[in-house]
Amino acid sequence: MDVKSARILIVEDDEDDYILTQDQLEKLDRHHFEIDWVTNLNDALDQLQKNVHEICLLDYHLGAYTGIDVLEKAQALGSHVPIIMLTGQSDDDLDRLALKAGAADFLVKGDITNARFTRAIRYAISRAEIEKARQQSLNAEIESRSKDRFIAHLSHELRTPLTSILGYTELLLNGDKANDASKELSTILNNGQHLLNLLNDILDLSKIAAGKLQLKPANIKLNSFVGDILTLMQMPASEKGLALKFYASALVPESIYADPTRLRQVIINLLFNGIKFTDFGEVSLCVDFDPAQPEHIRFKVCDTGIGIAESQIDVIFIPFQQLEDVTLKKEQGAGLGLAIATELVRRMDGVISVESKLGEGSEFTVSLKLPIELRSPLEPLDVKVSDSQRIEKYPQLTGKVLIVDDLSDIRQLVGEMCRAFGLDVRFAADGSQAIKAIEEPESDFDLVVMDIHMPVMDGRKAIVKIRELGYCKPVLALTAANMKGVDLELKSLGFDSVIGKPIDRNVLFQSIADHLKSTKTDWESENHQNKAPENIQQPRVLVVEDDIDAAELIVLLLESLGITAVIANSYQSCLSLVRQSKQFTHILLDKNLPDGNGLSLATEIGQFQSNSELIIVSGEEITNDELKHYGIKSALLKPINLQQLQNLFG
Repeated sequence: MDVKSARILIVEDDEDDYILTQDQLEKLDRHHFEIDWVTNLNDALDQLQKNVHEICLLDYHLGAYTGIDVLEKAQALGSHVPIIMLTGQSDDDLDRLALKAGAADFLVKGDITNARFTRAIRYAISRAEIEKARQQSLNAEIESRSKDRFIAHLSHELRTPLTSILGYTELLLNGDKANDASKELSTILNNGQHLLNLLNDILDLSKIAAGKLQLKPANIKLNSFVGDILTLMQMPASEKGLALKFYASALVPESIYADPTRLRQVIINLLFNGIKFTDFGEVSLCVDFDPAQPEHIRFKVCDTGIGIAESQIDVIFIPFQQLEDVTLKKEQGAGLGLAIATELVRRMDGVISVESKLGEGSEFTVSLKLPIELRSPLEPLDVKVSDSQRIEKYPQLTGKVLIVDDLSDIRQLVGEMCRAFGLDVRFAADGSQAIKAIEEPESDFDLVVMDIHMPVMDGRKAIVKIRELGYCKPVLALTAANMKGVDLELKSLGFDSVIGKPIDRNVLFQSIADHLKSTKTDWESENHQNKAPENIQQPRVLVVEDDIDAAELIVLLLESLGITAVIANSYQSCLSLVRQSKQFTHILLDKNLPDGNGLSLATEIGQFQSNSELIIVSGEEITNDELKHYGIKSALLKPINLQQLQNLFG
């Protein structure tokens, strides 16, 4: 039987009445009370302002003062203790007055010995418990928001200088200005990347703890996926004189379904750990089927390194834990990689395990369940590994770009990157300067790259003003904040794409190229396949979806079919796009948008895009009558997959 405990304050100047009240409290079953007794106004107020009691039983007549006086003074001092007023006789007017003044209840002292007193005490305790739980929940929410703000600030403050460090170092390494310092520059670049990896690990762990880490699953071609990972790990392995080997089953699926970025992160972490803790021998990656579970595919990373004692195996998966041997060897790291990898694999409905012998090496295994449709056909895994990482050669783009950032070194860095892409570059130091530049008659910018955090006028305010001016060309956001919801927020304001800091040159190029008409180059032939004959109209799709992850997945699936797609994240942003462009052949409309209903939106779109085929996307079935009523061609049921889109555009 549960016993509830409560601390009660009795304010009573008559000792007999106090003893009677105390006796009745002790008779309440399933309750244990810690009782404080005071007899005057000052002592009562001293106790009440501490807010340490669940209930106060207050005598209405307290010397020269009334219970109403005590109530008012206690509330003025910030007391939140529920007060039950006690009086010698029944008085309806006094009852109403006490309740109006803020009393939780009003009892006649003669009721202390009957059921009403018991009910009043129990109700007061329940209300106090509810209020306490509410306050705890509110405090936890405030603490969580404060933590999120701190992490976002930390991310921005660290990523901004890392952008300059990594970006300029890469520019020098890829240019001819510092040929004699390539070794030193490589050291700077490697250590800068190490700092970035530590920052990413801390942010990932924070997202996991807050439930804000989201996966973006997609079909992964195993040949290129494994080949890219092994190519990346060739250099750290060769620097330690280790053999990096690859093994695979005779036949494996062509594709698997998982989050490619996060799975890559897990496998690279395991390979990097293997290289870090191996001084002689080899590190290998094996892709095969799990004999115990044929529907599971495995990625096994083996090394001939220092190994792990059996008693310490469980410790390595705990955040911020490092083994004693690791500390003695002065290996770098925060002890987060395996904890994050474990959680990522779990989120992908997989399992990570380890077998190890001290002094002989370790074997880490990631096992993922294959969807039925990807378990066949099987084929040999033909992985191509380059001897060194390919230096990216960018084709020349054409266009005039405005770079907006308050930090001069970041402006110049992004400008140098854009000039290397063949672009004509102009600069602005804040949002207000950007607006003035765009307003100039001869500006004619084809694209704007704008930082979010700037003095005078930040990027959020600037994009709203820029769109109000009628500038409808692409504006890309630069931000060091990568918490959940930032992309969606920025795109809803009017940005076309979001690029994280530190700036990845490949990401910047691809994002700009996606929004500009580049010259016909080898880049296009590699990345834009399945071109239709020019006399056939290519599909151009508008994806209207407020969930940015779902929208980006649909775009990726469409691009895999050779179809160009654009995203709108709200009812109003969709209307803005269809008013500006008549080029959409198909519009995929989410039924439930934050600022309106997709069915109603279809009616408005018909006024501007009469030749577009409208397809409603919903998590529930839509009747044919509804489709006909709103002029919608067909409906797709969530979640959207590649087969649905192939059927739609096939």
